[in-house]
Amino acid sequence: MAQIFPELDERLINFIKAQKIFFVATAPDNLHEEYVNLSPKGYDTLEILDNNTIVYADYPGSGNETATHLQQNGKLTMMFASFDKTPMVLHLYGHGEAVALNSPVGKELKEKLDGKVSQYVRQLIILRIEKVKTSCGYGVPCYQYIGDRENLMEWCKKASITGKIKKYMGFLWPR
Repeated sequence: MAQIFPELDERLINFIKAQKIFFVATAPDNLHEEYVNLSPKGYDTLEILDNNTIVYADYPGSGNETATHLQQNGKLTMMFASFDKTPMVLHLYGHGEAVALNSPVGKELKEKLDGKVSQYVRQLIILRIEKVKTSCGYGVPCYQYIGDRENLMEWCKKASITGKIKKYMGFLWPR
């Protein structure tokens, strides 16, 4: 059964910290000609700042739809799902913002992320939580975490040597 909360509590914070993957979803203003964006996120990039605020370091990938949609309407959903024997799905709804690393806010958040921001991070995404919802997760299969993929870091290293990474890093603002 679904439960709704106004903010994160200690139990939900511990649940988030135990997950190795999370998902972010955004939607454009024009759903008739564009699509909802849903992206999986890995690596140790997320920090819970308080019961209503989360930030994560965003790496380059296939486009930058999350930041583009956030500029349009600011709506952001994050989802965490347990893949172990204790099922639960957690949705966080709220207002999101893409923050440039070289901005005053970006510099402050980067310090709070304590080493989670590598040289390849494109921007920071902050979520100001307005609603928290849990559901049972009984239909989510069990999976075992075996480790992070190195593909993204290898691509970033290679792309930084060739200069290709600049195309992805400066999508919305210069570094």
